[in-house]
This record gives sequence, C-alpha cells and structure tokens, in this order.
Amino acid sequence: MTDPDNNPLSALPPTGKLLGLDLGTKTIGVAISDGMRYSATPLETIKRTKFTQDSARLIELIAENDAVGFVLGLPLNMDGSEGPRVQSTRAFARNLATKVSIPIVFWDERLSTSAVTRTLIEADVRRDKRAEVVDKLAASYILQGALERLRRG
Repeated sequence: MTDPDNNPLSALPPTGKLLGLDLGTKTIGVAISDGMRYSATPLETIKRTKFTQDSARLIELIAENDAVGFVLGLPLNMDGSEGPRVQSTRAFARNLATKVSIPIVFWDERLSTSAVTRTLIEADVRRDKRAEVVDKLAASYILQGALERLRRG
C-alpha cells in the first residue's frame, strides 16, 4: 500500500474528500475532509457490532459524502513497532478492501486519542461527554495529520 518514497498516502487520488477512521475495539471514530483537503471535521462514532454491519455503515458514508479514500489510523507502539492492535487494524483494512473500491491507507495514530482527551479536559468537558466525542475527534486528528502531510507533498 506504500510507494518506494515511503509515503503512506501515495495510493490516495489527488483530489476529493477523504474519510479518516480511528478504529477501536468498541467504536469506530469517523471524520471527513473538505473537498479541498484543508481541514478534517469529526463526522460520527459508529458503535461496533459485526464487521458486516460496520462495513455497511462505512459504505453508506462513502456514498453520502462522495469520499474517494480512507485514512485509517495505525496504532503503532511508542517505539514504532507493531503489536496486536496493528494486526487487527490491518486485518480490518484487508476485509474492508474487499467491500469498497476506494483506497485505504494507514496513518500513524500514536498519541491521537491522548492528545484529543487532553484538549477536552483542558476545555473542561465532562467525562461522560468526552467519551461520546473522543473517537470521532481522534479520527479528525488522524485525518488532519494526513492532510498536512499531503499538502507538504
């Protein structure tokens, strides 16, 4: 899924909206970019059930938003190594790729949830409210990082 220049985003088409995903064990945070790819906006949090239902909702989101690619957060360990969560994320991507015709690329998501949680705490958002929004905000954080990398080329 990557090119020789080691750019994980090279498989994405040059224009069009992108969906960012923060894949958790219980939820999938979803964010979307604008058509110009300047900013990422939190879209929704999908409560995970079975892969079939989860992927069906993602397919609906592709259609509803005219999305041209997925940026899927890759939960690397702090030292950059791959653990069990990376394996399950890659498996999810492989399964999803059989159901969608748009590219799925990985983006390092280290610290995305903790950065978003810290921001919400600083904004004095209650714990129960944070739980509702942290996944889609983490997806937005992941997607924004990828958008900035795309702009740099």
